[in-house]
Amino acid sequence: MRTINHWLTSPWRRSAVAVLAGALPVLAFPAPALWWFAYVALVPWILLARAAPTGRRAAYDGWCGGFGYLIAVHHWLLPSLHVFIFLIAALMGALWAPWGWLVRRFLGETPTPGRGAAALLVLPSAWLAVELVRSWQGLGGPWGMLGSSQWQVTPALRLASVGGVWLLSFLVVAVNVAAAVLVAVREARIPAVASLVATAAATSAAWAWAPRPDVDGRVRIAVVQPGIVAGDDSGDRRFDREERLTRRLAGQGVGLVVWGESSVGFDLDDRPDLARRLAALSRETGADVLVNVDARRSDRPGIYKSSVLVGPSGPTGDRYDKMRLVPFGEYIPARSLLGWVTSVGKAAGEDRRRGSEQVVMNVGHGLRIGPLVCFETAFPDMSRHLAEDGADVLLGQSSTSSFQHSWAPEQHASLAALRAAETGRPMVHATLTGVSAVYGPDGRRLGPWLGTGSSSAHVYDVPLAHGVTPYVRYGDWPVHGALLVLALLCASEGARALRLRRTAPAPLVPRARTVRESPVRPGR
Repeated sequence: MRTINHWLTSPWRRSAVAVLAGALPVLAFPAPALWWFAYVALVPWILLARAAPTGRRAAYDGWCGGFGYLIAVHHWLLPSLHVFIFLIAALMGALWAPWGWLVRRFLGETPTPGRGAAALLVLPSAWLAVELVRSWQGLGGPWGMLGSSQWQVTPALRLASVGGVWLLSFLVVAVNVAAAVLVAVREARIPAVASLVATAAATSAAWAWAPRPDVDGRVRIAVVQPGIVAGDDSGDRRFDREERLTRRLAGQGVGLVVWGESSVGFDLDDRPDLARRLAALSRETGADVLVNVDARRSDRPGIYKSSVLVGPSGPTGDRYDKMRLVPFGEYIPARSLLGWVTSVGKAAGEDRRRGSEQVVMNVGHGLRIGPLVCFETAFPDMSRHLAEDGADVLLGQSSTSSFQHSWAPEQHASLAALRAAETGRPMVHATLTGVSAVYGPDGRRLGPWLGTGSSSAHVYDVPLAHGVTPYVRYGDWPVHGALLVLALLCASEGARALRLRRTAPAPLVPRARTVRESPVRPGR
């Protein structure tokens, strides 16, 4: 250990180790068998910040670790953003600097049992505050939240219905902190064990208490995935393939057909021929068809990405315009200053326009659906609001066609499992080129994934469930609790600093006094 500490005295070596330690937790995302790794992956990062010689160095360790975490989570964007991904990660990584400082504040040197116990509450709360800030759409959104690594763990999905992905992130960080305390802080091992037992008991109670969604019906939903269509700049060839795949669904008792994001490249008012072909598909299959139009609108200026429902007579009038756009991919923040990035990367040449509100659509057979477009499935609040508004099924229309040779399609598909578990509503994730997937109201996968590059139309027997989950009812209460913990911490630290200032010993140097001399009289 002494040799390691001596080797880490170099600031550059220490920074490199912090970057690698920050990237380590991301291994739990792409590999289904490594979900458990998330519960110990933060330990090296915590131990490094704990052993920092100063609070400032611990903050640097937090910053470097945050940089490594963001690079690892978003590495698949490197072909599109080039060097800008490192700049963005460096700026966003600074959010973890206070977290690194808090690690040393509560676990550094020889912490008391009270400080060790407080760390199990403060450090997960500080991590949630970081995830809250970076979840803002303008900063990239909640992609790669630590709790989302648990999307395939049935007990974790049950807990997601209680507190959403936020509760999972809190618990994962709390277990990592307890593991670090058990490894390195002998004085606080008893509180760490007690806290682990209490966390396990509370988690078990929440798991047992959380209401299970009661299945009260079923609907057959078909996902049409055209796959990769080479040399199709206009989108006509892709439309033709989607049309052929959809015709195969005739006679299968389908209640809804879902196409992926940007499945139609023309506004249907400008191309009535496409609208007529879609209406014919609806009559052949006996089901409404939900398409996604990525085109310039004829009734208003600008390009929109819109979910459009088409019935046997044509478009039904139900339309949802995407509200939360992908920074740089669909618009350039502060384009007057950053518009030049289009010349060095695959950034948006023209900003897409935003919708103003979410929409719940009425489909035939009394089914109510809540569409989301691509990036929006990462936001837990959007699916929660759709469930509150009465959606029976959540629908995500995505593409990810530019990232076929990365883990982005699989990770994007996994987010639907969390949204389903949080809301108690089944969710369909339909893409152009894969991965497409469907999840039941408990978050468990239904049927096969449609893998990347495959071209097929698959029918899923989707169970319907109703009732209100605690997460839908109470919202992001783990975030509110974390912010309350941090507010109490700030108040406590402020009171402590004021108390130390008031009780400081008197200075040893006597107070300076001014001696007034008598004026000199004339003549003396």
